[in-house]
Amino acid sequence: MYRWKSSWTDTVQQKRDHRIIRSRHFHKMQRRHFVIFDVLPLAGTLIALGLLFHRPIGALEFGLFFGFWLITGLGLTVGYHRLFTHRAFATSPTVSAILVVMGSMAGRGSMLSWAAMHRRHHELSDHDGDLHSPRLHGNGPAGRLRGFLHAHLIWMIAHDYPNVAHYVPDLMADRRLVAVSSHYYGWVMLGLVLPAAIGGFVEGWWGALSGFLWGGVVRMFVVEQTFSAINSVMHTFGAQRFVTRDDNSRNLGVMAWLAWGEGWHNNHHAFPYSAAFGLRWFEFDPGFIFIRALQAVGLAWDVNVPSAEKIARRMLRQSGDAAPDLEAG
Repeated sequence: MYRWKSSWTDTVQQKRDHRIIRSRHFHKMQRRHFVIFDVLPLAGTLIALGLLFHRPIGALEFGLFFGFWLITGLGLTVGYHRLFTHRAFATSPTVSAILVVMGSMAGRGSMLSWAAMHRRHHELSDHDGDLHSPRLHGNGPAGRLRGFLHAHLIWMIAHDYPNVAHYVPDLMADRRLVAVSSHYYGWVMLGLVLPAAIGGFVEGWWGALSGFLWGGVVRMFVVEQTFSAINSVMHTFGAQRFVTRDDNSRNLGVMAWLAWGEGWHNNHHAFPYSAAFGLRWFEFDPGFIFIRALQAVGLAWDVNVPSAEKIARRMLRQSGDAAPDLEAG
């Protein structure tokens, strides 16, 4: 699957823990990905903001930004996260492929790598081996700041690579998913070209530039910052409704609105198999609304949601008034 510039023994140091791989080759790829999809979008966002002095943005820019923000965000939360990582619902091969494309256009990594890293995160959340925990750098103010920056940004520069053969064998066994995921960089380019093409069709060359910047580059930067905040903010600030295996996952309602329902992060860690992150009627969850819409038209089924009784048992378990619910996450 990968082409090595030197031998396996020269480039890879594998820990006794077979679940991860340390590779200079992978680190080089990670640094390149960080520059292209984190640093350059920041530069492009600054350019887009500077151009506002020449010409304010209008309905076209707002529409392209919001449209592609929603498409790529749903691709990540519904596709990458709830479907592929946690198998929280089932859908057809065609819809699965579309969700891979939608998520890939966000520029947050290939689906297989993302799912492997996230499954490792749940396995070791806020403990040694968690790739992006903000809680492992000391308890003082300086340590908390280092941890926050690590979780939000720095970890992406170079990190251990979760062994996909261990973490996502079910996904690797699906040849169609592997084939679609292998075109990751092409799908990222599609996410930049499409808004530029739409903008150009509507308003000519300036529309193409605006579409590329606001529907592509700025959108990519905002989506990246939003998902990074799930690692940093959602393990630092907010409420803990459920006790979750000594991790620090939190709920923060404002992040549910900004991050397609991902702000109910403590709920998710308590019930990782659930397609719904918002578990109460007032917990707004756009990702789950999208899944319910797919279900309504017959494109999603076997949608997993914890029952009210299971949630109640979890709460009783925390209070010490009931036996442990072994099915809860």
